[in-house]
Amino acid sequence: MTNSERDRMTRILGGLPAAARGVLLETDWASHRHAYGSGEDIPVALCSLLDKDAGVRSEALAVLDMGVLHQGSLYTVTAPAALFVAAILDHPLCLAEHEGHLPWDDGPPRSLRAALLDWLGQVAESAAYGEDPARDRANWEWQPWHEDTRGKRDPDELAALQACRDIRPALYDAVAPFLSSCDPHIYASALGVALPLLSAPALADRVPRAAALLRGRLGTMTGRRERASVARALSLWGMDTSDLLADSDPAVRVCAALGPVRVDRPRALAVLLDALRDPRTTDGWFPEPLRGVDGWFRFTVLRSALDLAVSFEEVAPVTTAMVAAGRRSVVDHESGPILFRAFPGGYDPAHSLTSAQRALLGAFVDTDETTGSIGGNWLWFRAAGLPENREGIAALLRTYP
Repeated sequence: MTNSERDRMTRILGGLPAAARGVLLETDWASHRHAYGSGEDIPVALCSLLDKDAGVRSEALAVLDMGVLHQGSLYTVTAPAALFVAAILDHPLCLAEHEGHLPWDDGPPRSLRAALLDWLGQVAESAAYGEDPARDRANWEWQPWHEDTRGKRDPDELAALQACRDIRPALYDAVAPFLSSCDPHIYASALGVALPLLSAPALADRVPRAAALLRGRLGTMTGRRERASVARALSLWGMDTSDLLADSDPAVRVCAALGPVRVDRPRALAVLLDALRDPRTTDGWFPEPLRGVDGWFRFTVLRSALDLAVSFEEVAPVTTAMVAAGRRSVVDHESGPILFRAFPGGYDPAHSLTSAQRALLGAFVDTDETTGSIGGNWLWFRAAGLPENREGIAALLRTYP
């Protein structure tokens, strides 16, 4: 530690909230690791988050982003660092607003508090990954090349994951007050943290109060993004969103249909399929992706529709039309999962293809020359027990009248 860093820590330490000061002084940072080595340099970075110099704050945020949570990976230093960040959210300096909190960030001006909440949201998402066994099995089934590596993880990795899960109640309690913020940026960032946190079984008791708070705010919201984010959160938390399936905004209706619990499954599925009939419009609803949603929005809609359908026949007309449209889709998020849903147990030569299966395979054959729809999906065709080239699929289809 340099003299200037030591002076900075001394200057900032006295003004820290008691909880943040306790984390800083009581943690054995040298015993922890981050992406680039020992965690003994992290206290300086944490204190620097509250430096009066905006440039110093940006550099400290970069340390959190690149070292403490490198590309979403958790380290043993992540949990105590997250507790420190949660403890300083109320600090007056967190109201400081400027452009580019991260050195490579050229987005619009936002407060330090919003930037810290966004980082905590990433920690929460990483901690939730792989937690639900049923969801894990479903996710793996969509990946024909998946290998279960949970038992092969490094002990430090497992310790880091468990530590980040253990602190989720404390993180939520620190974030919850900002769900009432009048600042739309703060509110959106707080919701981005609350959504993955409250999906954890250990925080189920906090969901009803949070859901009631969001419901209360929903009536005063007018923006599509705000209202859709609330609908998505309520749906993913298992709340009854059947009333929102009739909302005037199609984006809100779809977000209300994304969650795992459906009071009205047929209507929820109909909402999702309607959005997939015009995927380009659906992709344009959110120019900036909703927090926690990766890739084009249609991928999330499609995945939910495929999971919700009792049989492939329920989704066959829409999904076959997506393949037949002849667009070069992203294999692992669109055409591949469609194929795998059509053949969930694999193709069995002893059983005839259904009309829906034949129509789908015909769409792949008809578009293959222009899009490579079969060659680009060969792993999925292999996993489904089907021929891996156009000629093989065409020959299979000729065996049926």
